Amino acid sequence: MTKRNKIIYWIATIWLSLGMLSTGVVQLLKLKGEGPGSLESMEHLGYPAYFVTILGVSKILGVVALLIPKFPLLKEWAYAGFFFMMSGAIFTHIAAGNSMSEIFPSLLLLILVVVSRYFRPSDRKIIPIAIGTVDHLNKSLA
Repeated sequence: MTKRNKIIYWIATIWLSLGMLSTGVVQLLKLKGEGPGSLESMEHLGYPAYFVTILGVSKILGVVALLIPKFPLLKEWAYAGFFFMMSGAIFTHIAAGNSMSEIFPSLLLLILVVVSRYFRPSDRKIIPIAIGTVDHLNKSLA
């Protein structure tokens, strides 16, 4: 991995983590206000209050999964969760008729998810297993 790619990865991952952590804390504490992820903004979009708590916990756990070393499969699940959360947020804002200024935070986080995952170092990726290897493992376990 080149130094350039490593810098891009860490900048995207840190900004992604800060964005997810800040909105996750706002959602977990059910803070009042009109900012992204606040209880009022989520209720405006039609989500119940308990869903806000689930999103907050998921975001915080996802940030922890991205930042701790090792556990590449857990990181894949965190990236997938963030991707589905942010795409769902974008489509929810569109369906609610919100302006681009309200869609932008979710769009930015979605872009950061894609950039962070694309530029992640090889030690944070899942190692692919060749098809013949799986058959060999199954025979050795029998």
